[in-house]
Amino acid sequence: MSTSGSTYGDIHRYEPARESTAAAVAIVLLTIVEVVFVGLFAFGLINGWGTEEVGNMYLGTVLAIIFIDLAFVLLLYRKEFLPDVMIVKKRRRKWEDLYIREEQMEGTSMGGAGAWDSVKRAVYPYYKK
Repeated sequence: MSTSGSTYGDIHRYEPARESTAAAVAIVLLTIVEVVFVGLFAFGLINGWGTEEVGNMYLGTVLAIIFIDLAFVLLLYRKEFLPDVMIVKKRRRKWEDLYIREEQMEGTSMGGAGAWDSVKRAVYPYYKK
């Protein structure tokens, strides 16, 4: 669904999420695997596996698997269950972030050229030559 509005904040394009059943089942299974690995990591911490050299590497590997599994859960959720929305945004010019008014984009002159130009170049990074 697209709209022709061009004012700031209008929704330009809205595509609803697919919400597939296979993705929901995959998210549930990955969440169960996540809980198992979190339990294994907590069990290893409580039993002091981190004090041994091999146990420390084992806990690090389990922690890495936990975060990778969580990344896949979030990836599936974002792709399958969040709608694709494009909102019209206000286009900004370079000088709008640095200056208050367009007339001030080249700085102000208060006197002689020399040293003051170097100060203006230091203060205003997009100083035109």
